[in-house]
Amino acid sequence: MNSQTQRLQVQGAAGAIEVLRDDPGQAAAGVAFIAHPHPLFGGTMDNKVVQTLARAFVQCGWSAVRFNFRGVGASAGVHDEGRGETEDMRALVEAIAPEGPIALAGFSFGAFVTSRVVEALWSAREVRKVILVGTAASRFSVSTLPQDAHERTLVVHGEQDDTVPLQSVMDWARPQSLPVTVVPGGGHFFHGQLPLLKTLVARHLRS
Repeated sequence: MNSQTQRLQVQGAAGAIEVLRDDPGQAAAGVAFIAHPHPLFGGTMDNKVVQTLARAFVQCGWSAVRFNFRGVGASAGVHDEGRGETEDMRALVEAIAPEGPIALAGFSFGAFVTSRVVEALWSAREVRKVILVGTAASRFSVSTLPQDAHERTLVVHGEQDDTVPLQSVMDWARPQSLPVTVVPGGGHFFHGQLPLLKTLVARHLRS
């Protein structure tokens, strides 16, 4: 993403996990972990939405960690329908930020995985912020978020998302009374609206 990007490898349950880390120019507020879209449909840590999330975190003083799920790029293993990917994200948190504040974020399939990691880590870690974009609620069983996580969570979805219909996200959010920020006219990949997405994320991080 910039000249300060570090390329790392972390050991996960299936072998090496390929990681990119971007740090702000000052002491970081914490470490943000950002999960990418579905590996079997071209999702990688270089996805434009994932990069936009990383830029927003760095701009707001966080270290941003992107990574390739198992079987993608230089990450070992094979796709595991969310189970192994959840293990991988948890392994990264433990290896890179074993203590201190963290943020958890994901796009599409990555938002589904992130919801599982939030559920697993919420009572054990200081999760300062949660960001779920294009949450794949029509395709996977997205976890219910802890009630006290709601005020720290931003859910963003495109009004005209034809990959994950907005209605499916509303159906997931409604029983939780979890607000959803809808981008008018937005599609799944937020083409032409990535600056707006970055602004929404940065506003949430500064709140």
